[in-house]
Amino acid sequence: MPAVRGEGMRGLAVFISDIRNCKSKEAEIKRINKELANIRNKFKGDKTLDGYQKKKYVCKLLFIFLLGHDIDFGHMEAVNLLSSNKYSEKQIGYLFISVLMNANNDLMKLIIQSIKNDLNSRNPIHVNLALQCIANIGSTEMAESFGNDIPRLLVSGETIDVVKQSAALCLLRLYRALPDLSPGAEFTSRIVHLLNDQHMGVVTAAVSLINALVNRNPDEYKGCISLAVSRLSRIVTASYTDLQDYTYYFVPAPWLSVKLLRLLQNYPPPDDPGVRGRLNECLETILNKAQEPLKSKKVQHSNAKNAILFEAISLIIHMDNEPNLLVRACNQLGQFLQHRETNLRYLALESMCLLATSEFSHEAVKKHQDTVINALKTERDVSVRQRAVDLLYAMCDKTNAEEIVAEMLSYLETADYSIREEMVLKVAILAEKYASDYTWYVDVILNLIRIAGDYVSEEVWYRVIQIVINREDVQGYAAKTVFEALQAPACHENMVKVAGYILGEFGNLIAGDQRSSPIIQFQLLNSKYHLCSTNTRALLLTTYVKFINLFPEIKVDIQTVLKNHSNIKSADAELQQRTVEYLQLSQIASTEVLATVLEEMPPFPERDSSILATLKKKKPGMNVPDKVLKEGRNSIPNAINNSTDLLGLTASAAPATDALGVALGQNSSNLLVDIFGDPVGPSDGLNSSDGFNGLAAASDGTVVIHSNEECIDKLLCKNNGIVFENTLIQIGVKSEYKQNLGRISLFYGNKTTGKFTQFLPAITCPGTLALDVQAKPVETAIEGGAQVQQLINVECIDHFASMPTLVVQFISNTNVPQKITLQLPITINKFFEPTTMNSENFFQRWKNLNNPGQEAQKIFKAKFSMEGDNSRTKLSGFGFQLLENVDPNPENYVCAAIFHSRQVQVGCLLRLEPNKQAQMYRLTIRSSKNDTSGRVCELLQDQF
Repeated sequence: MPAVRGEGMRGLAVFISDIRNCKSKEAEIKRINKELANIRNKFKGDKTLDGYQKKKYVCKLLFIFLLGHDIDFGHMEAVNLLSSNKYSEKQIGYLFISVLMNANNDLMKLIIQSIKNDLNSRNPIHVNLALQCIANIGSTEMAESFGNDIPRLLVSGETIDVVKQSAALCLLRLYRALPDLSPGAEFTSRIVHLLNDQHMGVVTAAVSLINALVNRNPDEYKGCISLAVSRLSRIVTASYTDLQDYTYYFVPAPWLSVKLLRLLQNYPPPDDPGVRGRLNECLETILNKAQEPLKSKKVQHSNAKNAILFEAISLIIHMDNEPNLLVRACNQLGQFLQHRETNLRYLALESMCLLATSEFSHEAVKKHQDTVINALKTERDVSVRQRAVDLLYAMCDKTNAEEIVAEMLSYLETADYSIREEMVLKVAILAEKYASDYTWYVDVILNLIRIAGDYVSEEVWYRVIQIVINREDVQGYAAKTVFEALQAPACHENMVKVAGYILGEFGNLIAGDQRSSPIIQFQLLNSKYHLCSTNTRALLLTTYVKFINLFPEIKVDIQTVLKNHSNIKSADAELQQRTVEYLQLSQIASTEVLATVLEEMPPFPERDSSILATLKKKKPGMNVPDKVLKEGRNSIPNAINNSTDLLGLTASAAPATDALGVALGQNSSNLLVDIFGDPVGPSDGLNSSDGFNGLAAASDGTVVIHSNEECIDKLLCKNNGIVFENTLIQIGVKSEYKQNLGRISLFYGNKTTGKFTQFLPAITCPGTLALDVQAKPVETAIEGGAQVQQLINVECIDHFASMPTLVVQFISNTNVPQKITLQLPITINKFFEPTTMNSENFFQRWKNLNNPGQEAQKIFKAKFSMEGDNSRTKLSGFGFQLLENVDPNPENYVCAAIFHSRQVQVGCLLRLEPNKQAQMYRLTIRSSKNDTSGRVCELLQDQF
């Protein structure tokens, strides 16, 4: 703090020292309350306070606020400091406003006027303070008030460099808050020409601003290409002395270089031959410098150098028009594949995945196949291993498919659970696309089921059945192979499904061998029957009735099984109905009727591959090069044509069906039921009683009706409701949790009269591996007024703090791309199980949890009504069990719960002590896991 009156603010220093010397929380609160009373009296009673004293008291209020206490006065005094001509006083005033003021404050109009006065000031320090305050608040009102003034300040010839820099960053902040706030066309050229400014700080800030503007209006700012290339060329060819003030560990202006390279990735390669040639020279120079020995052993030097290199390679891949640069980039990345730095290996693999999609560099990438396979086997970091899998998938073609598929199958046996499902999809796609014959394909898919049966989705085993049915030359081999697979001691249920279907259709092709006679086939399948789920049993019953048609000699044996009480009197309606109908069919139908009803399944129609669609939904950024796909299709004998994959299903196509037309894996009733047991049809979902307002049509727009923040707050203690709503879309949730598992249904409702296309929701868990979230894909189109459902399974593996992120992307009926980023209401309390205990047990455990960090405590002012029923409802909804007659004070709330995760179970105890007279709460949480106490305390505080 600058010195005033010959010394610093001694009163503030003494107050801070007093707070630090407090021995307990109660002593600290007492000292703070005493100081607040003193400041309040000074502001109310002393009319002779000068600027220094106001500044001192405002600083104390700031300090108290930063300690976590609410401040409900002093705002007017802080606003008065804005009119001071002294920098230190004006600075504290702006600081207080930036930290404590919200957009709805009654003083905001007065603040805006003071900011306008400072923006028009001839003192650049005052202008800078005003710009920083606008950027810090960054509200819509600020954007509307100063959206036209700041561009003028930015391009004015009288504005000094440091103010231009602040103005550019301030405008960027407002543009992010209000995207419609785009500088007028009269400013476009002058903003672009800031790239030629002599001050590097101005250029750096201008590039950030232009990059944001280009994303919305690329054509308007197209003139930035030549200027960006020119500036990049000057930086790349500069020496240490040219940019001494902006050189970081011998690397000239690395941040600016990266921003310029990123800016150029918004446009195709320059049309002007001179500009394109200059850009290529820059990229070649960057690649050449990467080969030079390091000038410093400091990690900062290599980080700066590599940041530019990887961004340059991204630009080379983006342009995809210079074979020489692409091959050189591939060779450079190849050197990083065995680098000791994990981050470099990861980035190299990620960039090479993109290089593999280019026809110019695909062969160069394949040269590193052995290195990538070795990385897959030896790499310690799971994220790097996943990138190695992605690269193997991307570099695969007809020349190396069998080797890559074999390596991926080998790795799949020990692969991390988090990547197994994705690997299964990739192996299935590669095996189909590059199969030299279908027997190899069948072997690969059956190996997939054997190795990772739990992760083989329905699309994969539907697919192998479709191909076997459509290819006569592989039917006998498939029947023999699945029969052998069934004889394994441990046989996965998906294998039983495939075997049941194929033997029911083609078991006669292997019945001539005594080792696979009809009765042996039947007995082998029936030995698995009692171990299977209801859906699989239904499929096997269909296989049995098909056996009656194929093998009349075992009809009596099959009828005996059908008459078994567990079937004919099954509690499951579907199994009972099938058993009765099949038994009657076998008893009264003639041989000709049986042969007609149970005839062999006809070939499936040609459709696009649903497996590839599933993989793209799981990894939206993943692409398979067209060249590779065409080669793969042409390599299969008698491929149908190049426009479709073999015998595939679209995402909306019907699955494979059994003999009576019932979908495999489903019973006759609709299996798409919600978590409360009510059937959900195509138009079903949440209704008005769940907090939804229906799907009334609305005009195109993005006005938020229910913000994600307010919805998350409400859903903390509820499992059903709205997650987000604007004038285009309504997103709702229904959820159910049991211990560490959860089932969630998300409902996406199109509120417009038009159709949503390219609809793609993606869920990520940033920064944590403590949640395992698996989401089923949804339709890529939603009709006007319609609603679709997405089912999600969640498993809590360990304690977590961050909520999963849901990114919903689609193109609205006005052809405007939409992207909505939300948080899903999955918090640790969802995995709480209420538990009861008596007073003695509670306080004994309470006393045992006294180690440092096991307790979290908050004292805060009540935001809502303090009446008892309201508090009880919130605590119960949060997941706690209210314990009656435990605390000596009947007004206190005492609760207990157990937090369940895969790795650990954590007991959690709560005491909530209301002080209705002071309208305050004391919330205390104790648990055996340090993180749990703090997180629960943080979540609950906002509910009271």
